[in-house]
Amino acid sequence: MADEGSSNGRGAATARYGDPFQSFRSEMDRLFENFLSGVPQLVGFPQRASAGHGLTPSFDVKETDKDFVVKADLPGIDEKDLQLTVHDGQLRISGEKKSETSEEHENYYVKERSFGSFTRTVRLPDTVDEDKVEATFDKGVLKVTLTKKDDHIKPQKKIEIKSGPASA
Repeated sequence: MADEGSSNGRGAATARYGDPFQSFRSEMDRLFENFLSGVPQLVGFPQRASAGHGLTPSFDVKETDKDFVVKADLPGIDEKDLQLTVHDGQLRISGEKKSETSEEHENYYVKERSFGSFTRTVRLPDTVDEDKVEATFDKGVLKVTLTKKDDHIKPQKKIEIKSGPASA
């Protein structure tokens, strides 16, 4: 019986060796890790930032009957360093984190500065009214409320369940 995955000649190789690009990805990761291992860690920034870590904020998105609520954790970022725009069906949050520390002792003085920026864009559903967007920033948490268009807010409809045989 022939293996369906090997009918094109690649299925058996993929099954046997896994993702054909995995070795390439692993090699690139190794090169970057080796390159970054000699760079000193900046204060307040992780040595290796991956998706969802470092300066890329994580989003929590919740939908209610009347709106969408997006929350982003942005610790260490000041409100004045944030920009929020809604345009052409997209929500864009961008900002910059600045940190400066200094340490003075009898024989030496250390002053470190670190900077980093991020931009995160989310495609919005067609149901969002771009003219009715509100944002608050409190204790490092950005909360964006995107109100739905009036014609898309429909009351919940209760469906009556009837007893008896189902008709085909």
